Amino acid sequence: MLSARTVPVTTPVTTFEVVIMEIRVLEYFLAVAREESISHAAESLHLTQPTLSRQLKDLEEELGKTLFTRGKKITLTDDGILLRKRAEEIVDLVHKTKKEVKQNDDIIAGDIYIGAGETRGMKLIFEAAKKMQETYPDVRFHISSGDATDCTDRLIKGLDDFTLFMGSVDDIRFESIEIPFYDQWGVLIRQDDPLAKKTSVKAKDLKNRKLIMSRRIKSGSQVADWFGKFFTSLDIIGTYNLSYNASLMAEQGMGVVLSLDGLIFTSDETPLAFRPLEPKLSMKMSFAWKKDTVLSPAAEKFLEIVNKVII
Repeated sequence: MLSARTVPVTTPVTTFEVVIMEIRVLEYFLAVAREESISHAAESLHLTQPTLSRQLKDLEEELGKTLFTRGKKITLTDDGILLRKRAEEIVDLVHKTKKEVKQNDDIIAGDIYIGAGETRGMKLIFEAAKKMQETYPDVRFHISSGDATDCTDRLIKGLDDFTLFMGSVDDIRFESIEIPFYDQWGVLIRQDDPLAKKTSVKAKDLKNRKLIMSRRIKSGSQVADWFGKFFTSLDIIGTYNLSYNASLMAEQGMGVVLSLDGLIFTSDETPLAFRPLEPKLSMKMSFAWKKDTVLSPAAEKFLEIVNKVII
């Protein structure tokens, strides 16, 4: 059984302390949130409905919050939505830790969790993963995609073992190695856009265009420096964290999408075209893990193989 402790959690609506119960209770809560029905959740958990209802009532009383809106379908309140997010993180981390503790040090097996943004640089990581599975077939890989903000959060919380970041890692909380792969920046545009007739795109070409950018592009970034004096006056009409939806915005003619090459397939037959920036703007990669953390035997071995692949 896990001992209880309190963790302060802030929402835009209210501030309260969530008491971390036994993992079992959090799993009950997540089952009801997933099934949207106490009876269906009870069935999936092999519990009686009264037992599950009592557990949920005790949880709400201990937190001093209403977590569900009861009706034909069970829905989460704002406080319930917040608890679900925290509960998923807690349960995932505890299950991951249990597997690592139980794992025999002499046997390389188990799960490796990797976070990454959208980049073709993951090919090198998957090359290492393939080599590892050839030698250690009982190792499983789990990939979560997101931008730098999402991936940093998961790495700090211990939900991921490694993260492939675009750019250098200057966060003192992480160790990292540089990956010999570079992504090139450019624009995604419709085939009928005048920019599609060019072989490359300059900053002045985008000065008066509606732009859609990655949400991580800020003042002082490589991209901002590439735009120079134009950056502060750009007409940025939208941001994104993953490229596919941004490409749909470009297809609709909403704006020019600033993107990395190779994330969206383009050709003369596709609705969109990709044109590189001029002067060329590339981003290197860094493979990072949390400093002073104890990696599982499988994660340690994988890091060894990554180092061999990138040499």
